[in-house]
Amino acid sequence: MQRLKGIFMVVTVMLVALALPSACMAQADDDAFTVVIDPGHGGKDTGCIGRKAKEKDITLAVAKRLGDKITKKYGDKVRVVYTRKTDKYLTLQQRADVANGEQGDLFISIHVNSVDKKNRKRASLSGTSVYTCGLHKTKNNLEVAMMENSVIELEPDYEQVYQEFDPQSDESYIIFEMSQDLHIKQSLQFASLAQKRLVKTAGRVDKEVRQAGFWVLWATSMPSVLVELDFICNPTQEKFLASTSGQDKCAQALFEAFRDYYGK
Repeated sequence: MQRLKGIFMVVTVMLVALALPSACMAQADDDAFTVVIDPGHGGKDTGCIGRKAKEKDITLAVAKRLGDKITKKYGDKVRVVYTRKTDKYLTLQQRADVANGEQGDLFISIHVNSVDKKNRKRASLSGTSVYTCGLHKTKNNLEVAMMENSVIELEPDYEQVYQEFDPQSDESYIIFEMSQDLHIKQSLQFASLAQKRLVKTAGRVDKEVRQAGFWVLWATSMPSVLVELDFICNPTQEKFLASTSGQDKCAQALFEAFRDYYGK
């Protein structure tokens, strides 16, 4: 019951924050469209690990390539903001704070996937999925959300900071059932475009657009997606993700999705 009270409290706080006028946030430059690119993990939080590669390095490389492509194409019409540009540790809330503070128009969180070492199929799994925040309709979706949200546990006093939200507790995920994504239509639109391009341009296996309870998506007050590029636990996909050509293909796919979404 105490945990549920904490969850109700954080829902209330977040909904109030989302309702605040934009004047309470930092002013964006002129009328430029602001895209916030979030390279998952960083610093002491390595993310998923393959035989050699680390998630935090792959996501940063893809994020920078994506940002460079957007800037080259649109110049000052689109403002690119990174939650991190170096091997730096950030909490999930700090990532959302950057996006909200910069009044982002689109939030793209980049990750790579993996499964538990006990999974006999881990070396053969492949495919890309783009997530929006919502109800986890399958066990697999919930497991991915739990894995990504588990970085909360690296923070001291995370139970107090996140109002007793436990990333490993099914009960805690009632938070996402109680909240409604104000930007779900736009989020799903970009997610669909990104999924299509990752399959077509980057040659990834289609694992479809999905929904699950990711804290970093729930806490951002703009259209937001979380991209799982592929499975680093598969040696073949790890090699692709760690390669310059693979990272550029993934960045190009996300750029094409942004181009389609931005429409200018």
